[in-house]
Amino acid sequence: MDNTIEQPARAHLVTPEDTGLPVPATLRYSCEDPLAVYFDFPPGSTLDGVCVTWTFARSLLDEGLHAPAGHGDVHIWPWDGTRTVLEFHSPYGLAVLRFDTSALHEFLLSTYAVVPAGQEDVTEVVERGLSALFGGV
Repeated sequence: MDNTIEQPARAHLVTPEDTGLPVPATLRYSCEDPLAVYFDFPPGSTLDGVCVTWTFARSLLDEGLHAPAGHGDVHIWPWDGTRTVLEFHSPYGLAVLRFDTSALHEFLLSTYAVVPAGQEDVTEVVERGLSALFGGV
C-alpha cells in the first residue's frame, strides 16, 4: 500500500538584495520511505531547466520548524514566526528559500496522519537499500 502525500507550496528564493523570487515547489511524502520527505522543484525554477528533488529526514523538517536544525546539505530554521528558511547546499552552489511555516506544518501533520512519528516500519527500506548496495549478491 502506497500512501503518498503531495502538497503544492510556494517558496521565495532569497537573493543578495533580499528580494524574494517566487519558486513553486511540491512537498511529497510516501509511506514506502517513511523517514524521508521530498521537496520537488520544477524545471522552470532551476538554472539548468531540470526538475530537482531534495530528500531529507522528516524529523529534520519537524525539528527545523521550532529551532535551527541540520548540518551537511540541508539546514532549516524558523525565520520570523510566520516563515521558515530552508538552506540547500550542493556542489553547484547554495539556495536559500523561505516557506510559509503554516504550509510546512500542515504538510508535516499530514505525514504523521499517514505514519505517526516513531511508528515507521523501515524493514522494506533497509531491504531495498541492501539490495541496491550488494546488487543481488
